[in-house]
Amino acid sequence: MGISRNAYLWYVCMVASATMILYGYDSSTFNAVQGSANWKEYFHDPDPNVIGSVNTAYTVGGIISGVFFSAPIANRWGRKSAIMVGCIIVIVATFISTFTPRNIGGYIGGRALVGIGQGIALPAGLVYISELTPSGTRGTIMSFWQMNFSVGSFMAYWINYGCTKNTKGLGNWDWKTVMLCQLIAPTFIIANIWACPESPRWYIQKDRTDDAVKSLQRIREDANQIDMELQEIRQAIAFEQESISGSYKPLWTDKTVRHRLLLAIALNVGQQLTGQGSLNNYSTIIYKQVFSDNSTIQLINALNGTFGILFTLNATWTVDRFGRRFLLLVGAVGMAVCMVTAATVVTETPTYAKGAKSRPVGISTVFLMFLFAFFCTQSQTILGATVWIWTSEIFSMNVRVQAVAMAAQSQNVANAILQQVFPLFLKKKGFYAMYMFFAINILLFVFVWFCIPETKGKTLETMDTLFGGENHVDKGAEIIDDDKKIRDIEENIEMVQPVQTTKGVENRTSPEAND
Repeated sequence: MGISRNAYLWYVCMVASATMILYGYDSSTFNAVQGSANWKEYFHDPDPNVIGSVNTAYTVGGIISGVFFSAPIANRWGRKSAIMVGCIIVIVATFISTFTPRNIGGYIGGRALVGIGQGIALPAGLVYISELTPSGTRGTIMSFWQMNFSVGSFMAYWINYGCTKNTKGLGNWDWKTVMLCQLIAPTFIIANIWACPESPRWYIQKDRTDDAVKSLQRIREDANQIDMELQEIRQAIAFEQESISGSYKPLWTDKTVRHRLLLAIALNVGQQLTGQGSLNNYSTIIYKQVFSDNSTIQLINALNGTFGILFTLNATWTVDRFGRRFLLLVGAVGMAVCMVTAATVVTETPTYAKGAKSRPVGISTVFLMFLFAFFCTQSQTILGATVWIWTSEIFSMNVRVQAVAMAAQSQNVANAILQQVFPLFLKKKGFYAMYMFFAINILLFVFVWFCIPETKGKTLETMDTLFGGENHVDKGAEIIDDDKKIRDIEENIEMVQPVQTTKGVENRTSPEAND
């Protein structure tokens, strides 16, 4: 291999994390195109209820596939297979959304299929990376997971901004071009991930130890580290197969697993209610409260996507240095301050013709929204690295994919409700809606402070001890030792039985010999 194993590990993780480029692009696509006059005219000027339904269909599709299909596919055929299946569905859905007849129902159906593909690929990609990365660098690598969400948004908004500069020449292709470029991420993933190693933990779970060794040899530099990691994985899985059997049942019957699942669901729901989800999906409508020119709004969206990448790069060196809790707490406070300040600036200043604000107010609002995004990427309270890392690393192997899928899709449950309600709320109350997000961020701070433990530096196999559970490695070692003792006893019995049988024959034949 021409590159170091550590560099190859980064390459593999970046391929898998491209599912977040897919997610970032897809989640920003509709927000970008709904500002197009050609899109509105093509679909007969849909009202806010229909706009909400488009996002809701995307979200509900993700919920259904994430909860019911992602884990079975990833557990049976592997993490890579689930990622590829999700990408194929997104490719098909892209063509449906782009070339649907002039009926919003076809467009909504395409968006629902995109959500289904996302719901399958994202949990599998998240688990795949967490199972490949060592504990010391897991946070750093996973922060690029969040950065790729920003990369996807960056692509969608800049492509859309370029199209808005030539709407007359492009016609309906000003929004269809944005939709078709949705193919970039899934095509890249499929072209590269087939050559990446499968999760060694999945191989061990399937009793394919030799394949697990080969996977680890491709991504670990130290042979001793491979031996130790294999031993920990085998021991943990031995305990889990005996004590945490079943697919979904342990999520509710095992007290410590249920506790973790409820915490993860609450944290994932909380991240969708901070305001960043609404900013991602409805920034075009939000900025129309301040600006009247669509080209200006799309430029702001594009710059927001650009700064999102830069803000997330800052998190790559902080998440493993300061820990998950610190970033969540600082981010929640920062977002709360930004929301209450933005709401005050916009609601307490005069409004001019076409609903626009003065230039200083507009600049202040954009600055506060960008600052909000900065705190968001540091705390990762919306689809970001810390929530994704924390969610992916707290569950044991036997329930990891299904628990991560359920926790992640709880975001979409909250998002589906918020996306249906928020456009109507914003239309009636304007920037007063931001006061609600201020209060939610304060509640999120309190929740993290009292309920979320620090997971920095813990291996996946020993994570259970943080939540009052048993050490799966130690318990698994005991089970393996007991199994070895039983095998030794059975082997001794098998060796003794032929000897006893032979002696019995000799005893039976000895009187005849005496005669």
